[in-house]
Amino acid sequence: MDSRLAAVLAQTDRVELGGRLRAARQARGLTQGEVADDLMSVAYLSRIESGHRQPTALALETLAVRLDVTVESLLGVADRREIHEMRLALDYAELSLESGQPEEAEKHLSKALDALASKEMEGMRERARLLHARALEATKREDDAVLELESLLEDTTTNGMTRIKAGIALSRIFRETGDLGRAIECGERVIAQVEDAGLAACDEAVQLAVTVAAAHFERGDTGHAVRLCRKAIARAEALGSPRARASAYWNASVMQGRRGDAAAAVPLAERALALMSEGQDARNLARLRTEVGRLQLELDPPALADARHNFEQAASDMKWSSASPIDVAYTLLGLARVAFIAGDHDESRELVAQVHATTEGHAPIVEAEALTLEGRTYAAEGATERAAASYQDAVLRLSAIGSDQEAAQLWFDLADLLNGVGMHEAALDAYRRAAVSSGLRARVATTTYARS
Repeated sequence: MDSRLAAVLAQTDRVELGGRLRAARQARGLTQGEVADDLMSVAYLSRIESGHRQPTALALETLAVRLDVTVESLLGVADRREIHEMRLALDYAELSLESGQPEEAEKHLSKALDALASKEMEGMRERARLLHARALEATKREDDAVLELESLLEDTTTNGMTRIKAGIALSRIFRETGDLGRAIECGERVIAQVEDAGLAACDEAVQLAVTVAAAHFERGDTGHAVRLCRKAIARAEALGSPRARASAYWNASVMQGRRGDAAAAVPLAERALALMSEGQDARNLARLRTEVGRLQLELDPPALADARHNFEQAASDMKWSSASPIDVAYTLLGLARVAFIAGDHDESRELVAQVHATTEGHAPIVEAEALTLEGRTYAAEGATERAAASYQDAVLRLSAIGSDQEAAQLWFDLADLLNGVGMHEAALDAYRRAAVSSGLRARVATTTYARS
């Protein structure tokens, strides 16, 4: 017996081992006496099957030969053939995800998880669960993906690298669905675990740090977010990894863009794009192209042709990647903005309709942005009532979101647009909501002085 199996035998539960041995004997239609025969006493075999004795490595190998089964099957672990087949199945599922076929991936992952429930295969169950969460997210089941990722993080046996990847995905999903408090809490908890485990010097740890920084920024903790991002950039440069550096530059560019400095943001995003183009991460490459296109529209004057090229390339790449519906929606929204700026209002509205068909009510922020843009197309044509209706729909979407930086900006933009179509009370309410979303609260002085 090789050292790997010997180590498994030492840690195997005697009762479970005895049960598998008894089941194998009964499946062959043999009595204990027929199996024991010249190998050992019937009493010794009986004690092994009842879980009162642990067989030696030699005894277990001998019993496996007599029962015509593998030692691995008696120990409850997969043999090398099964491990190879499972690795191929997971590779195929991951390829299906990357090529934009999440339903196909989920079908294979469900079978893999069923098989892995009864056998340990060198950490493959963790990989399967992580891929399963990605497939759930890609098929618009974010809540199920969150439950899978949270379960992975709660499992004390989950290895460090899987824990980091699950933390990145969970924090990002929370941020994209507007739950910034949870995005920060879960991200920082995993960061602490990563540092305790001595895994801070890796690409994934840098990605986790900038993911948490992005959530802080969205919540309005601008200074803290920028400091976190600068630390991540320094760590990425020290690692010298293109992927880590791309992730850090990407998030730095987003923050510069949100602060209104598109001229500083675009070079950072383009640098990230050049670095990421060296790798094989199709989904994030497409998402970054969308971000570069968005920033190019904010330049003065907008780089319309370059932005259109990046959005169209991103949309094409997302068809063959594991991009989520929210990723696709933001890319479609970018193309709708390009059409609006170019004066093609009909095309802009068609693209807005595609945004809603893609998100199906699961992404209030991007849906509110799309409705606001739709309202602007009607306002530009003088259709005030239709513009007002679109703005009101945007208000309803935003009302479901808590306080965060992006929502605050949207409320502020909406306030100005509502005012422009004569909805003054709604505009005042939107200004108030913008203030609340950015963290401002009414402050009333109620100091009472003692009288002599």
